Amino acid sequence: MANFSYSARDASGALVKGSIDAANQNAAAQALLGRKLIPVKITAAKKAAPKATKTKESDKKKTGLNIELFVPDVSLADLVIFSRQMNSLMKAGIPILRAVNGLGETTNSVKMKAALEDVADQLERGRNLSSALHNHPKIFDQLFCSIVHVGENTGQLDMAFLQLAIYLEREQETRKQIKSATRYPMFVLIAIVAALVIMNIFVIPTFKGMFEKLGADLPPMTQFLLAMSDFFITKWQLLVGAIIGGLFTLKRYLNTKDGRTRWDRYKLRMPAVGDILERSLLARFCRSFSMMLKAGVPLTHALNLTADAVDNAYVSERIVGMRQNIERGESLARVAGTSGLFTPPCHADDQRR
Repeated sequence: MANFSYSARDASGALVKGSIDAANQNAAAQALLGRKLIPVKITAAKKAAPKATKTKESDKKKTGLNIELFVPDVSLADLVIFSRQMNSLMKAGIPILRAVNGLGETTNSVKMKAALEDVADQLERGRNLSSALHNHPKIFDQLFCSIVHVGENTGQLDMAFLQLAIYLEREQETRKQIKSATRYPMFVLIAIVAALVIMNIFVIPTFKGMFEKLGADLPPMTQFLLAMSDFFITKWQLLVGAIIGGLFTLKRYLNTKDGRTRWDRYKLRMPAVGDILERSLLARFCRSFSMMLKAGVPLTHALNLTADAVDNAYVSERIVGMRQNIERGESLARVAGTSGLFTPPCHADDQRR
């Protein structure tokens, strides 16, 4: 979409000037007429935004610092507050632009404030709310924007934000439960690693000197422990290098599609925490899918959006496979059963319906 500067007359005959985003001049004129403005002059606006961007980039080069690195990201709690407040303001009949401006002034999040200021600027140029939010994917994901878009089209924007608030609150609670459930296994793992390091560096060398004085033949397992302790002490540089190299290689592999999928699948099979992660992902899928269907999003599009929301490459791949099979004419019950994600009672219940 291009940006156009315009001059127009309102109902009282006063001259109004501003800018608007539209596909062409005719579309811009139609948009102005929709606002009850009579176009007088419409011209393509000069693009000044790139200069501002270059200025910001040059400022970063001059300082040598990227200040955004030190600014915390928008948290789930910030999104919950935003959704709740937008629901209340829309229900009270407050205009969208005024509501966004007000929330931008009161939020404590620096990144949320900057995003809402940009959203308000786009609203003033004639864009709708969902399109303006879509320009900030790091804050408002595709699912969030789609629900807002449906709310705009149905005239129930307040209910859309209420659904989002409830969904995000449950997501927030699920994350807290996952952290609580995985805290103990992580603590045990860290304690084991710490004990292993202390044993090899401080404890076993003491016994080594004692065994050497006795001159006795040691069992193979004891000899292995002494050799491992000696390696820890004398070859620690190689050990550190191997760990760093291994982590670097693993990170590069996980950045590939196949590596990410395999790792996400392995996480679901890990002892102690795998079952917890799987249940949380299925709960997230059910909440997202239910919300999308209640909002009136088509089934296949809802599956696409839900696949992005689960944040697991393996599960996402399975959900996309479900969508592809539904597009071929299969029922939801059948594709749910063949996906391997759901227990038999889930798709059996769908078949009875």
